[in-house]
Amino acid sequence: MDVAVLGMGRMGRALAGRLLDGGHRVTVWNRTPGKAGAVVSAGAREAVTVGEAVDGADVAITMLANDDAVRSVALGELQPAIGKSTVYVDSSTVSPRLGGELAGAFPARFVALPVLGSPEAVRDGHAVLLAGGDREAVDRIGPVTEALSGTVRRYDSPEHALTAKLTTNMLLLSEVVALAEAFAVGRAGGLREAQLRDLLGTSPLVDGVRNRFDDVLTGAGEGWWSTTLGAKDAGLAIDVARHADVDLPAADAVRHRYEQAAASGLATADIAAVTELYRRAR
Repeated sequence: MDVAVLGMGRMGRALAGRLLDGGHRVTVWNRTPGKAGAVVSAGAREAVTVGEAVDGADVAITMLANDDAVRSVALGELQPAIGKSTVYVDSSTVSPRLGGELAGAFPARFVALPVLGSPEAVRDGHAVLLAGGDREAVDRIGPVTEALSGTVRRYDSPEHALTAKLTTNMLLLSEVVALAEAFAVGRAGGLREAQLRDLLGTSPLVDGVRNRFDDVLTGAGEGWWSTTLGAKDAGLAIDVARHADVDLPAADAVRHRYEQAAASGLATADIAAVTELYRRAR
């Protein structure tokens, strides 16, 4: 298929690379030039404008930072340029409300397709895709989803697919903060890092954050999900609950910690960097 991938952050590049490996013809676009070098070297074509990127595309995918960025592209340059038979897919982590708005703006051809997993998981084909939208549109992008992952969970609406994504993100964000605080308790009581690793390193209690264990323990390492985006995602999850008159005090506290981390010079660091708040407090 001819696929346009709009947004060349780490996840966008991973999606484009995986699609190329799956034999698809890929055109990429990014608002700031210069981020698609590796993908272009692998065989993608880089477009200067959104209109150029989606011209002739069977599927157009956005992978952008937040609601404002997606709305700006989707309802700005994309909507008048997209072909009548092109399926529009948004893989960004955005609000369910925006998912519904996009379904209305692109009737019968919009699919929300948030991704569970890191860029590495996407490149390896191990990510989980959460597909919500018009049933026929989801079926039409089958060759794309099959190239990206062997696991696709289908939901009856974009709103439900995005809610599922926020549900998993909220759990992981909370687990990272809980792990950082557990380490803070151990250090406060005199335990060394080697002892904390021995105590919790193989514990099933931390299975959900196993891939970030060392980064939270030592404060080292590079990730891909920034504290800024973590605070944003926690806020989206809180908004979903508030619309149903459900209060989430623990989630509010988790969001605040990521906001603090972002404001303290860690805005582009991985969510594991929240551990630095506890190290600086010593």
